[in-house]
Amino acid sequence: MKKLVSAGVAALLCCTAGVAQAEVKIGMITTLSGGGSTLGIDVRDGFELALKQAGASDVKLLVEDDARKPDVAKKLADKFIQKDKVDILTGIIWSNLAMAVVPAATRKGTLYVSPNAGPSALAGKACHENYFNVAWQNDNLHEAMGSHANKAGYKKTFILAPNYPAGTDALKGFKRMYQGELAGELFTKLGQDDYAAEIAQIRASGADSVFFFLPGGMGIAFMKQYAQSGVDVPVMGPAFSFSQDILPAIGDAALGVANSSQWGKDIESEVNAKFVKGFKEAYGRLPSLYASQGYDAANLILSAMAKADVSDKDEFRAALKEADFASVRGDFKFGNNNHPIQDIYVREVIKEDGQITNKIVGVAIKGHQDAYASKCRMK
Repeated sequence: MKKLVSAGVAALLCCTAGVAQAEVKIGMITTLSGGGSTLGIDVRDGFELALKQAGASDVKLLVEDDARKPDVAKKLADKFIQKDKVDILTGIIWSNLAMAVVPAATRKGTLYVSPNAGPSALAGKACHENYFNVAWQNDNLHEAMGSHANKAGYKKTFILAPNYPAGTDALKGFKRMYQGELAGELFTKLGQDDYAAEIAQIRASGADSVFFFLPGGMGIAFMKQYAQSGVDVPVMGPAFSFSQDILPAIGDAALGVANSSQWGKDIESEVNAKFVKGFKEAYGRLPSLYASQGYDAANLILSAMAKADVSDKDEFRAALKEADFASVRGDFKFGNNNHPIQDIYVREVIKEDGQITNKIVGVAIKGHQDAYASKCRMK
């Protein structure tokens, strides 16, 4: 696998303001090939953009492709920790890969900042002082859609997700907030690309709405087949299935779909405007949710570097916990389990200037903390 060093970042002369410290080495394990690679590419690009904008010459970023395989991710983590001596790990997209890497890495004393995966175990009983999640806990966006379904007046929703940790968290999250009846509940195969059987069950169920969590290519395949099926039941989903990286592939079939996200390109703030403009200029495309999470993850780390030397784990960990950075999503703080407490918005897929994208149409839940925080031993 090819190792990528952010040469553009290293070439910059300006230093992170605040504490003078030795070079901070960050190992990014993310998905850059195969199914779901757009997610990892956007996390990487958002992360590198933040470093470049900050002129962070005191950061060395090492990036490796996990190919979405847990055994590969684990080997990369071992290499980063034992051979490269990284100070911080980051980048993992998928919850099953996070569970293969994070518990062992954090027990060994390595800091891990998650820009995406937030499985319930790591938010609850398996929480760890060295683990921080700058995105969300897996249930959060699904909980927001459950709340939205109530407000939209849906009474009989059909729900489905792939059978892996994030999929089970998704449906648990939706049901935690949803007050209506379930027309059906299905777990599909991870990586599945044919949904004819599931759509037939939706058609026969009498559902008045559909909620699904099918990340990456799975969601693209489902939405295309759903649109072709002629089933006329409103669809809801988390932002993962309607993120900017995959909307062009879904096309008009996504128009009007309500989806939940802690971020939108139309959030009005100076930092979000700088991020969106900078991303478009650097990469020639609109940023996705994943890009925003990579950007925030890097800025969180930079904020800690401004206050503490990474060699002092206690002080650096405390600086991360403060989350003293301007998030592109707006208000952000960590709960006791190092997962975010934040607002989650409802977005609608629209066509704007000829491009399929999202706009925020409301707030689903405000100042939300995940349901597992009370099970975490940290206070």
